[in-house]
Amino acid sequence: MTTLPIVEAFLSYLTDERHFSPYTARCYGADLRQLIEHLVEDRGMQINQTHEQSAFNQLDRAGADGGDVAGKIQPPTLTDLICNADADLLRGFLSHLSEQSYSPATMARKIATLRSFYKWALRRNLVKSNPMTLIRTPRQAKRLPRAITVEQIERLLSAPDDNDVLGARDRAMLETLYSTGIRVSELVDLNIEDLDEPGEALRVRGKGKKERLVPLGSHALAAIRRYLQILRADGRLGEAASSGRHASPLFVNKHGGRLSSRSVRRKLDKYLREVGLDPSISPHTLRHSFATHLLDNGADLRSVQELLGHQSLSTTQTYTHLTTQRLRNAYDSAHPRAEAG
Repeated sequence: MTTLPIVEAFLSYLTDERHFSPYTARCYGADLRQLIEHLVEDRGMQINQTHEQSAFNQLDRAGADGGDVAGKIQPPTLTDLICNADADLLRGFLSHLSEQSYSPATMARKIATLRSFYKWALRRNLVKSNPMTLIRTPRQAKRLPRAITVEQIERLLSAPDDNDVLGARDRAMLETLYSTGIRVSELVDLNIEDLDEPGEALRVRGKGKKERLVPLGSHALAAIRRYLQILRADGRLGEAASSGRHASPLFVNKHGGRLSSRSVRRKLDKYLREVGLDPSISPHTLRHSFATHLLDNGADLRSVQELLGHQSLSTTQTYTHLTTQRLRNAYDSAHPRAEAG
Protein backbone atom coordinates (compact mmCIF):
# COMPACT_ATOMS: atom_id res chain seq x y z
CA MET A 1 0.00 0.00 0.00
CA THR A 2 1.21 3.52 -0.81
CA THR A 3 2.25 5.41 2.29
CA LEU A 4 1.70 9.08 3.14
CA PRO A 5 4.19 11.96 2.84
CA ILE A 6 3.91 12.58 6.59
CA VAL A 7 4.96 8.99 7.28
CA GLU A 8 7.86 9.25 4.83
CA ALA A 9 9.02 12.41 6.60
CA PHE A 10 8.88 10.60 9.96
CA LEU A 11 10.85 7.61 8.63
CA SER A 12 13.48 9.97 7.20
CA TYR A 13 13.77 11.56 10.65
CA LEU A 14 14.32 8.11 12.21
CA THR A 15 17.12 7.17 9.81
CA ASP A 16 18.76 10.55 9.24
CA GLU A 17 18.53 12.14 12.70
CA ARG A 18 17.98 9.26 15.12
CA HIS A 19 20.20 6.88 13.11
CA PHE A 20 17.76 3.99 13.35
CA SER A 21 18.71 0.96 11.29
CA PRO A 22 16.89 0.49 7.96
CA TYR A 23 15.24 -2.63 9.37
CA THR A 24 13.83 -0.80 12.40
CA ALA A 25 12.60 2.06 10.21
CA ARG A 26 10.85 -0.46 7.95
CA CYS A 27 9.09 -1.96 10.99
CA TYR A 28 7.91 1.49 12.10
CA GLY A 29 6.75 2.20 8.56
CA ALA A 30 4.81 -1.08 8.43
CA ASP A 31 3.08 -0.23 11.73
CA LEU A 32 2.01 3.19 10.45
CA ARG A 33 0.81 1.74 7.16
CA GLN A 34 -1.43 -0.55 9.20
CA LEU A 35 -2.93 2.56 10.80
CA ILE A 36 -3.50 4.07 7.35
CA GLU A 37 -5.11 0.86 6.07
CA HIS A 38 -7.37 0.73 9.11
CA LEU A 39 -8.51 4.33 8.60
CA VAL A 40 -9.09 3.80 4.87
CA GLU A 41 -11.31 0.82 5.61
CA ASP A 42 -13.00 2.26 8.69
CA ARG A 43 -13.75 5.69 7.20
CA GLY A 44 -14.23 4.64 3.58
CA MET A 45 -11.60 7.14 2.44
CA GLN A 46 -9.37 7.02 -0.62
CA ILE A 47 -5.76 8.08 -0.83
CA ASN A 48 -5.09 10.91 -3.25
CA GLN A 49 -1.36 11.50 -3.16
CA THR A 50 -1.67 15.01 -4.55
CA HIS A 51 -4.12 16.02 -1.79
CA GLU A 52 -2.05 14.21 0.88
CA GLN A 53 1.15 15.96 -0.21
CA SER A 54 -0.64 19.30 -0.22
CA ALA A 55 -2.06 18.62 3.25
CA PHE A 56 1.35 17.72 4.64
CA ASN A 57 2.95 20.78 3.04
CA GLN A 58 0.33 23.03 4.63
CA LEU A 59 0.80 21.41 8.03
CA ASP A 60 4.57 21.57 7.75
CA ARG A 61 4.60 25.25 6.76
CA ALA A 62 2.17 26.16 9.51
CA GLY A 63 4.15 24.09 12.01
CA ALA A 64 7.37 25.86 11.09
CA ASP A 65 5.60 29.20 11.61
CA GLY A 66 3.99 28.07 14.84
CA GLY A 67 0.49 28.19 13.29
CA ASP A 68 -2.30 25.64 13.27
CA VAL A 69 -4.03 24.39 10.15
CA ALA A 70 -4.98 20.94 11.44
CA GLY A 71 -8.67 20.37 10.82
CA LYS A 72 -8.89 23.22 8.27
CA ILE A 73 -7.46 21.36 5.27
CA GLN A 74 -9.86 20.88 2.36
CA PRO A 75 -10.72 18.40 1.02
CA PRO A 76 -10.48 16.12 4.11
CA THR A 77 -7.39 13.89 3.94
CA LEU A 78 -5.94 10.97 5.84
CA THR A 79 -3.08 13.26 6.84
CA ASP A 80 -5.60 15.61 8.45
CA LEU A 81 -7.36 12.69 10.15
CA ILE A 82 -4.13 11.30 11.59
CA CYS A 83 -3.02 14.71 12.85
CA ASN A 84 -6.41 15.24 14.55
CA ALA A 85 -6.58 11.71 15.97
CA ASP A 86 -7.67 11.45 19.57
CA ALA A 87 -7.06 8.65 22.04
CA ASP A 88 -10.38 6.97 21.19
CA LEU A 89 -9.49 6.72 17.49
CA LEU A 90 -6.12 5.16 18.32
CA ARG A 91 -7.65 2.81 20.89
CA GLY A 92 -10.00 1.66 18.14
CA PHE A 93 -7.01 0.93 15.91
CA LEU A 94 -5.19 -0.96 18.69
CA SER A 95 -8.35 -2.92 19.44
CA HIS A 96 -8.49 -3.84 15.75
CA LEU A 97 -4.89 -5.07 15.96
CA SER A 98 -5.52 -7.08 19.13
CA GLU A 99 -8.16 -9.09 17.26
CA GLN A 100 -5.40 -10.32 14.94
CA SER A 101 -3.68 -12.29 17.72
CA TYR A 102 -0.41 -10.38 17.76
CA SER A 103 1.95 -11.26 20.60
CA PRO A 104 2.21 -8.84 23.54
CA ALA A 105 5.74 -7.92 22.41
CA THR A 106 4.54 -7.05 18.89
CA MET A 107 1.65 -4.98 20.28
CA ALA A 108 4.07 -3.14 22.55
CA ARG A 109 6.24 -2.29 19.56
CA LYS A 110 3.26 -0.98 17.58
CA ILE A 111 2.31 1.22 20.53
CA ALA A 112 5.94 2.41 20.71
CA THR A 113 5.76 3.32 17.02
CA LEU A 114 2.69 5.47 17.61
CA ARG A 115 4.33 7.11 20.64
CA SER A 116 7.42 8.01 18.61
CA PHE A 117 5.36 9.26 15.68
CA TYR A 118 3.16 11.57 17.75
CA LYS A 119 6.11 12.86 19.80
CA TRP A 120 7.81 13.79 16.54
CA ALA A 121 4.62 15.32 15.12
CA LEU A 122 4.13 17.41 18.28
CA ARG A 123 7.71 18.71 18.12
CA ARG A 124 7.11 19.66 14.48
CA ASN A 125 3.83 21.41 15.46
CA LEU A 126 1.95 19.08 13.13
CA VAL A 127 -0.47 18.16 15.93
CA LYS A 128 -1.99 20.20 18.75
CA SER A 129 -1.49 17.48 21.36
CA ASN A 130 -0.12 13.96 21.69
CA PRO A 131 -3.03 11.48 22.03
CA MET A 132 -0.65 8.65 22.98
CA THR A 133 -0.09 10.20 26.42
CA LEU A 134 -3.52 8.79 27.35
CA ILE A 135 -2.74 5.24 26.19
CA ARG A 136 -0.81 2.84 28.40
CA THR A 137 1.42 0.04 27.16
CA PRO A 138 0.14 -3.34 28.43
CA ARG A 139 2.40 -4.99 30.98
CA GLN A 140 4.43 -7.81 29.46
CA ALA A 141 5.65 -10.93 31.15
CA LYS A 142 9.44 -10.77 31.45
CA ARG A 143 11.18 -13.19 29.14
CA LEU A 144 14.64 -14.25 30.18
CA PRO A 145 17.23 -14.25 27.42
CA ARG A 146 18.28 -17.73 26.40
CA ALA A 147 21.84 -18.98 26.68
CA ILE A 148 23.47 -22.26 25.71
CA THR A 149 26.28 -24.09 27.49
CA VAL A 150 29.99 -23.72 26.85
CA GLU A 151 30.06 -27.34 25.62
CA GLN A 152 27.35 -26.54 23.05
CA ILE A 153 29.25 -23.44 21.97
CA GLU A 154 32.38 -25.54 21.43
CA ARG A 155 30.46 -28.02 19.27
CA LEU A 156 29.01 -25.22 17.16
CA LEU A 157 32.27 -23.31 16.68
CA SER A 158 34.12 -26.43 15.54
CA ALA A 159 31.50 -27.24 12.87
CA PRO A 160 32.74 -25.13 9.90
CA ASP A 161 35.57 -26.61 7.82
CA ASP A 162 38.07 -23.76 7.58
CA ASN A 163 40.09 -25.21 4.70
CA ASP A 164 38.29 -23.07 2.11
CA VAL A 165 37.39 -19.39 2.07
CA LEU A 166 33.68 -19.72 2.89
CA GLY A 167 34.24 -22.29 5.63
CA ALA A 168 36.99 -20.13 7.13
CA ARG A 169 34.65 -17.15 6.93
CA ASP A 170 31.90 -19.03 8.74
CA ARG A 171 34.19 -20.15 11.55
CA ALA A 172 35.55 -16.62 11.93
CA MET A 173 32.00 -15.26 11.99
CA LEU A 174 30.79 -17.62 14.69
CA GLU A 175 33.95 -17.17 16.75
CA THR A 176 33.52 -13.38 16.51
CA LEU A 177 29.85 -13.45 17.55
CA TYR A 178 30.64 -15.48 20.67
CA SER A 179 33.97 -13.78 21.46
CA THR A 180 32.56 -10.24 21.34
CA GLY A 181 28.81 -10.57 21.97
CA ILE A 182 28.09 -8.15 19.13
CA ARG A 183 24.73 -8.09 17.36
CA VAL A 184 24.50 -9.79 13.97
CA SER A 185 23.71 -6.37 12.40
CA GLU A 186 26.97 -5.08 13.89
CA LEU A 187 28.84 -8.13 12.59
CA VAL A 188 27.81 -7.67 8.95
CA ASP A 189 28.53 -3.93 9.21
CA LEU A 190 32.19 -4.56 10.07
CA ASN A 191 34.86 -3.41 7.63
CA ILE A 192 38.40 -4.74 7.35
CA GLU A 193 39.78 -1.51 8.79
CA ASP A 194 37.66 -2.06 11.92
CA LEU A 195 39.98 -4.92 12.87
CA ASP A 196 42.74 -3.78 15.24
CA GLU A 197 45.11 -6.75 15.12
CA PRO A 198 47.87 -5.29 17.36
CA GLY A 199 45.25 -4.27 19.93
CA GLU A 200 43.33 -7.54 19.51
CA ALA A 201 40.05 -5.66 19.23
CA LEU A 202 37.23 -4.65 16.88
CA ARG A 203 35.72 -1.22 16.36
CA VAL A 204 31.96 -1.77 16.34
CA ARG A 205 29.20 0.60 15.23
CA GLY A 206 26.18 -0.04 17.40
CA LYS A 207 22.70 1.40 17.68
CA GLY A 208 22.53 5.09 16.91
CA LYS A 209 25.89 4.77 15.10
CA LYS A 210 27.67 4.83 18.46
CA GLU A 211 31.12 3.30 18.23
CA ARG A 212 32.73 1.09 20.84
CA LEU A 213 35.91 -0.97 20.99
CA VAL A 214 35.44 -4.61 21.94
CA PRO A 215 38.26 -7.04 22.71
CA LEU A 216 38.77 -10.15 20.58
CA GLY A 217 39.66 -13.47 22.17
CA SER A 218 42.67 -15.37 20.84
CA HIS A 219 40.53 -18.04 19.14
CA ALA A 220 38.41 -15.46 17.32
CA LEU A 221 41.47 -13.45 16.27
CA ALA A 222 43.19 -16.57 14.95
CA ALA A 223 40.05 -17.51 13.02
CA ILE A 224 39.80 -14.03 11.46
CA ARG A 225 43.49 -14.05 10.52
CA ARG A 226 43.14 -17.45 8.83
CA TYR A 227 40.00 -16.33 6.99
CA LEU A 228 41.65 -13.13 5.72
CA GLN A 229 44.74 -15.06 4.63
CA ILE A 230 42.64 -17.46 2.53
CA LEU A 231 40.40 -14.62 1.32
CA ARG A 232 43.31 -12.50 0.07
CA ALA A 233 44.72 -15.49 -1.79
CA ASP A 234 41.39 -15.96 -3.58
CA GLY A 235 41.64 -14.38 -7.03
CA ARG A 236 37.96 -13.41 -7.18
CA LEU A 237 36.70 -12.84 -3.63
CA GLY A 238 39.96 -11.43 -2.32
CA GLU A 239 40.10 -8.41 -4.61
CA ALA A 240 38.40 -6.03 -2.15
CA ALA A 241 40.28 -7.44 0.83
CA SER A 242 43.63 -6.96 -0.90
CA SER A 243 42.91 -3.52 -2.31
CA GLY A 244 42.85 -1.77 1.05
CA ARG A 245 40.08 0.48 -0.21
CA HIS A 246 37.82 2.24 2.29
CA ALA A 247 34.85 0.34 3.75
CA SER A 248 35.82 -3.10 2.40
CA PRO A 249 33.49 -5.53 4.23
CA LEU A 250 35.18 -7.90 6.64
CA PHE A 251 32.74 -10.74 5.98
CA VAL A 252 31.90 -11.21 2.31
CA ASN A 253 29.41 -13.39 0.46
CA LYS A 254 30.28 -15.76 -2.38
CA HIS A 255 30.17 -12.85 -4.82
CA GLY A 256 32.57 -10.71 -2.80
CA GLY A 257 29.88 -8.32 -1.52
CA ARG A 258 28.86 -7.60 2.06
CA LEU A 259 27.23 -10.52 3.84
CA SER A 260 23.64 -9.98 5.00
CA SER A 261 22.14 -10.70 8.43
CA ARG A 262 19.82 -13.23 6.80
CA SER A 263 22.79 -15.08 5.32
CA VAL A 264 24.42 -15.30 8.76
CA ARG A 265 21.23 -16.85 10.11
CA ARG A 266 21.13 -19.39 7.26
CA LYS A 267 24.75 -20.38 7.86
CA LEU A 268 24.11 -20.77 11.57
CA ASP A 269 21.09 -22.99 10.84
CA LYS A 270 23.28 -25.18 8.64
CA TYR A 271 25.86 -25.78 11.37
CA LEU A 272 23.24 -26.32 14.06
CA ARG A 273 21.84 -29.16 11.98
CA GLU A 274 25.30 -30.59 11.40
CA VAL A 275 26.14 -30.85 15.11
CA GLY A 276 22.63 -31.75 16.27
CA LEU A 277 21.86 -28.61 18.29
CA ASP A 278 18.46 -26.98 18.78
CA PRO A 279 17.51 -25.32 15.47
CA SER A 280 15.83 -22.44 17.34
CA ILE A 281 19.26 -21.17 18.45
CA SER A 282 19.81 -17.78 16.79
CA PRO A 283 22.76 -15.41 16.37
CA HIS A 284 21.29 -13.46 19.29
CA THR A 285 21.57 -16.61 21.43
CA LEU A 286 25.33 -16.35 21.02
CA ARG A 287 25.13 -12.78 22.33
CA HIS A 288 23.10 -13.95 25.32
CA SER A 289 25.55 -16.80 25.93
CA PHE A 290 28.50 -14.39 25.78
CA ALA A 291 26.98 -12.19 28.50
CA THR A 292 25.84 -15.09 30.66
CA HIS A 293 29.18 -16.89 30.55
CA LEU A 294 31.05 -13.69 31.44
CA LEU A 295 28.81 -13.11 34.47
CA ASP A 296 29.02 -16.78 35.46
CA ASN A 297 32.78 -16.39 35.61
CA GLY A 298 32.84 -13.24 37.71
CA ALA A 299 32.75 -10.34 35.25
CA ASP A 300 31.20 -7.18 36.69
CA LEU A 301 27.92 -5.89 35.34
CA ARG A 302 29.26 -2.50 34.20
CA SER A 303 31.95 -4.12 32.05
CA VAL A 304 29.42 -6.45 30.43
CA GLN A 305 27.16 -3.44 29.78
CA GLU A 306 29.96 -1.66 27.91
CA LEU A 307 30.88 -4.77 25.94
CA LEU A 308 27.29 -5.31 24.84
CA GLY A 309 26.77 -1.64 23.97
CA HIS A 310 23.72 -1.30 26.23
CA GLN A 311 22.70 2.26 27.04
CA SER A 312 20.96 1.24 30.24
CA LEU A 313 22.38 -0.97 32.98
CA SER A 314 18.88 -2.34 33.60
CA THR A 315 18.99 -4.00 30.16
CA THR A 316 22.19 -5.82 31.10
CA GLN A 317 20.76 -6.77 34.50
CA THR A 318 18.38 -9.12 32.70
CA TYR A 319 21.29 -11.51 32.35
CA THR A 320 21.84 -11.65 36.10
CA HIS A 321 18.52 -13.50 36.39
CA LEU A 322 20.06 -16.35 34.41
CA THR A 323 23.11 -16.59 36.61
CA THR A 324 21.02 -16.20 39.78
CA GLN A 325 18.70 -18.99 38.66
CA ARG A 326 21.70 -21.21 37.94
CA LEU A 327 23.04 -20.57 41.43
CA ARG A 328 19.59 -21.30 42.87
CA ASN A 329 19.40 -24.60 41.03
CA ALA A 330 22.86 -25.59 42.24
CA TYR A 331 21.94 -24.62 45.80
CA ASP A 332 18.66 -26.54 45.72
CA SER A 333 20.35 -29.67 44.42
CA ALA A 334 23.38 -29.57 46.74
CA HIS A 335 22.35 -28.07 50.08
CA PRO A 336 20.92 -30.60 52.56
CA ARG A 337 18.41 -28.13 53.93
CA ALA A 338 17.53 -26.24 50.74
CA GLU A 339 14.11 -27.81 50.33
CA ALA A 340 11.53 -29.14 52.73
CA GLY A 341 11.56 -32.93 52.84
